[in-house]
Amino acid sequence: MSRYTIAFYNLENLFDTVNDPEKMDEDFTPQSDRKWNEDRLAAKVRKLGSVIARIGEQDNPNYPTLVGVAEVENEFVMQRLVDSPHLKELGYSFAHFNSPDERGVDTALIYRSSFFKVLTSEAIFVPIVTPKGHPDLTRDILHVTGELEGQRVHVLVNHWPSRRAGEDETAYRRMEAAKKNRTVIAAIKSTEPAARIIVMGDFNDDPHSASIAHLMDTDFYNPMQLLLTPDEGSATYRGQWNLFDQILVSNDFIKPYDNPFSFEKAAIFNEKSIIINKGKYKGNPFRTYAGDKYLGGVSDHFPVYAIFKIV
Repeated sequence: MSRYTIAFYNLENLFDTVNDPEKMDEDFTPQSDRKWNEDRLAAKVRKLGSVIARIGEQDNPNYPTLVGVAEVENEFVMQRLVDSPHLKELGYSFAHFNSPDERGVDTALIYRSSFFKVLTSEAIFVPIVTPKGHPDLTRDILHVTGELEGQRVHVLVNHWPSRRAGEDETAYRRMEAAKKNRTVIAAIKSTEPAARIIVMGDFNDDPHSASIAHLMDTDFYNPMQLLLTPDEGSATYRGQWNLFDQILVSNDFIKPYDNPFSFEKAAIFNEKSIIINKGKYKGNPFRTYAGDKYLGGVSDHFPVYAIFKIV
């Protein structure tokens, strides 16, 4: 029997230091108010690699097998991440595509290639139109099909539109992203009726939100459902905890018969080194920036993870 940790982590603006004229990345250059430079990039990559290598370690001594990530700018920073000191000896590879997001942030999947064999990968466009009829560009869905111990698995990595303009005002955008995931799921199941599917991401909605209910329908299980409390989540906004970061699995992934997989537990990885330990924001994720002020932390989100056994 083997135990595998599957995780998701919003990396909080993992940008390179070069201005891309086709992206809104001007805040992440040495000349910007944030003074984003090579030293700060190197420090962030090193810290992120250290965190990723430790996700779930208290429950599973094996390093994470699959880690979906959000807010990465390009292949360059992804390569820097898997080549970082805490990850480079562990055999991580990654799947990534550039998305149409105006800020230039994408999703990606990091995987240990000695345990997970990628068969196919694709970026799936999420069509959203504003009430005024304008296209609203957001992150693609990354769909990776692979084999874990010879078992075929589909992974959908998401980063849904934010609530920046208001939760209710932007809810339709996240519902459209949920509907697109369901379209992808239906396409998978049309050729693989008993497909094992993992849907993970920063959904910018909580487990009780309408968009998540639509995504789950009747054929998915959300092991994160009970993790959100008034005192705990994966990110905070104005003093309130949210659990935007979630990992959902199809019922066929955890069914109790004719299935080598079994679910063990889900958790938020919020160890001391990635938490603000004093002051007004004590207990919050130790972020890299607060506005333009450099704090030197890792991310404004905590990673989440689920542990599965394969018999």
